[in-house]
Amino acid sequence: MSWGIYWLAILGLLGLGQDKPAAPPPVAHFHHVHVNSTDPKASVKFYTGKFEAEKGEFAGVDGVWAYKSWVLFKKASAPPPNEITSAIWHMGWGAEDMQAECEKQVASGTKFETPITDISDLAGRQPGQFFFAYVEGPSHELIELNTASHHHFGHVHMLSEDPIAAGEWYQKHLGIQVRGKQTKPQIYHTMDRDFPVGPASFLQADHVSMIIYPVEYARAQWPDLWKNRKSFDATRGRVIDHIGFSVDDLPATLDRVRSEGVNVLEGVRTITGGTKIAFIEGPDRIWIELVEGHAKKP
Repeated sequence: MSWGIYWLAILGLLGLGQDKPAAPPPVAHFHHVHVNSTDPKASVKFYTGKFEAEKGEFAGVDGVWAYKSWVLFKKASAPPPNEITSAIWHMGWGAEDMQAECEKQVASGTKFETPITDISDLAGRQPGQFFFAYVEGPSHELIELNTASHHHFGHVHMLSEDPIAAGEWYQKHLGIQVRGKQTKPQIYHTMDRDFPVGPASFLQADHVSMIIYPVEYARAQWPDLWKNRKSFDATRGRVIDHIGFSVDDLPATLDRVRSEGVNVLEGVRTITGGTKIAFIEGPDRIWIELVEGHAKKP
């Protein structure tokens, strides 16, 4: 055996001289949903009166502490656009008893966009086991109520031109684990229409499920809005402006994701209370805020 081959054999046994799989990124944690509101105080009153949520403030911004993260309300000078033309569709709260929850919401004057509906078949359950409804927030943001084992803030539902690639993006750059995929086209049939609900990705960011449906769902649900539309609007400035994740070392995280090809929209800056933040662009023009430090109950 030549010395060259000998040393290659030794390096192979030691695991040297070979490409190692990239280490997974540090896991980002869910921090907030940011809503543009013409009246933040009224928004706080609505959420604390309608759902499990506590009045609070983060970095000088009015908000509600919703289980383990924030919903924040920034003052908007005019009503923000709320049509589903961006990739953030809605946020959602769970309910152990959907019939009772919807009756409570109706009694308190909540406006429903979609009444309570049985979608047990879509959830792979027997009829009468899984329900959802959509209610309208003060700035016309869409809020889902759905059957769950809890009654707290529990999910963000998004849309994408490529749901599988979008899910992998969150896993690659933010360390948020993909929990499931529907890789093939899938259609949910209703009495009057067919809605594409696959391909789809399902992720879990702490207590928040992140569900990503194909853009074809939007084209089927809101055909007039999407008739001549080629792509998503950026979320910035819309009623649901962005979602936020917390990281331990913001400058290092920003350097890393930039080196991975992520578009940095706003660099690191310090806001009220000394908190460091930055913005990056997620899949389908979603604005994502990175916050240094974990979300804390007020």
